[in-house]
Amino acid sequence: MLSSRNHKLLLPAAFITSLGNNIQLLGAALLLVRAQGSMLDVGWLFIAVAVPQAVLSPYFGRLADRFDRRRLWIGCDLISAVAALCLPLGLALGAPQQALIYATNFALAVVAALFIPTSAALVRERVPAAELRSFNGHYEMALQCGMLLSASVGGFALQYFGSTPLFVFNGLTFVASALFVAAVGPARRRVQLPLPTAPAATPASGLRPLPLGPLALLFGQGLVVVTVFNALLPVLLVGEWRRGPAVLGVVDAVGGVGFLLAAVAYRWSAVRFGDLRLAVVGFLLCNVLLVMQPLFGVSALMGLVLVGAFVFGQARIATRSLLMTSVDESRVGHAFGVANGYGLAATVVVMLVTSVVTGRTDTRYGFATLTAISGLAAVLAIVWIRRSTFSSGSASHQHGAGTVVRSSGGAVRPVGGAD
Repeated sequence: MLSSRNHKLLLPAAFITSLGNNIQLLGAALLLVRAQGSMLDVGWLFIAVAVPQAVLSPYFGRLADRFDRRRLWIGCDLISAVAALCLPLGLALGAPQQALIYATNFALAVVAALFIPTSAALVRERVPAAELRSFNGHYEMALQCGMLLSASVGGFALQYFGSTPLFVFNGLTFVASALFVAAVGPARRRVQLPLPTAPAATPASGLRPLPLGPLALLFGQGLVVVTVFNALLPVLLVGEWRRGPAVLGVVDAVGGVGFLLAAVAYRWSAVRFGDLRLAVVGFLLCNVLLVMQPLFGVSALMGLVLVGAFVFGQARIATRSLLMTSVDESRVGHAFGVANGYGLAATVVVMLVTSVVTGRTDTRYGFATLTAISGLAAVLAIVWIRRSTFSSGSASHQHGAGTVVRSSGGAVRPVGGAD
């Protein structure tokens, strides 16, 4: 009963926070495109958001494991609300638009560096291990739909109401998220269990624990794809194809539908294929669809975004489940902090490369560049995992009774010793 209540509160809080963060970012990007029309200007905005998170996320992840995660989440939302409201206030007072956009989004990025590991750690703390796979599907759907649907809200509002009402609404979304998380209530006293017997420490998809490194690489790849895609899309639609912000909103709404379908399908596909295979194959298929998106016009783009969001959404959910269940509950914040920091550091590099390529050519080559880098990351991750698995298998034969193998059901048993 308590778990169901937490589901009903944490999911809308995650959606609203994601919606607010990305309304701010995409609304600012659209203002820059209208004023400058340059992919590089938009790229610098996304870099200004990525850099503080890349630097601070690993450290903030440790804070999320040391302090009350619920209070940290509420604090992140309230500070974000203040920072978000500074943008419309500054614009109304006549502050320089470009400098104000960079400053407010930088401040929000610093807060997000704490919010991402904190939210993952709070979920791991409040959701029973047996329900994590199902909950992660809904949670990742809430995050990604908030991200994608932010363009729908931002695009329509910016076109028909202007920037000030949009950014005021955005500030209020963070307040709403804080109220949901406050209603979750304080944590009950937790009983710490030894790691070898804790079902929660069992990986969601394999017989042996998966290493953090390649999981962070896969998780980070998802951040790269989403962030750079969100920078390329307004340049493609508004800058090159001369469509209005409302068209951008429609395209991203279609992507949101794809994520909804992905969350529904994940319940079946994760059991059928396993999280690891679903993550790797999903990312590779998404890359194939990604490179085709700027080639055939708006109608084809909508179809490709729908299918791409479907396969990417499942891969993203599977990666989140793998990362969350491959470490102990007390280290979830650190794991997500490291993964988020790595992903956003990679985002800075990929954003710069993609911006330069797009600026000298057009968005077709920008999408192709993103596809090539993302595909390489997926291949590297699977090679890394296979080598680690092979090494673990060799060690199990050498050490005999000292090796622990976890079954897919969560049981832990010694290998090579007496029962």
